[in-house]
Amino acid sequence: QVQLVESGGGLVQAGGSLRLSCVASGRTPSSYAMGWFRQAPGKEREFVAAINWSGGRFYYAEPVKGRFTISRENAKNTVYLQMDSLKPEDTAVYYCAVSEMLGYDYDYWGQGTQVTVSS
Repeated sequence: QVQLVESGGGLVQAGGSLRLSCVASGRTPSSYAMGWFRQAPGKEREFVAAINWSGGRFYYAEPVKGRFTISRENAKNTVYLQMDSLKPEDTAVYYCAVSEMLGYDYDYWGQGTQVTVSS
């Protein structure tokens, strides 16, 4: 089993920044992709960003392109999501997840961290 713990959420004004972290522990695969998703109240969970093991390939959802940056430190089993120029519509619970490779299903999920952006 792989455990994922997110942190870094909070309340921020529109235009502000937050950096989310997600630490993986337990029986982590020798290599794995990591992704961030979010779910706003009353909405479906949606993809935000993903990164491969080496960090050389990454993808972003259109609403966050140019504002969010995903990165990782494999030595720390940690993935980050730097969120800049935050908007009220970014308000959601943010989840990290692990998959065997980019494009594969995500097998493990964290409990989520709340991000609230006030206008």
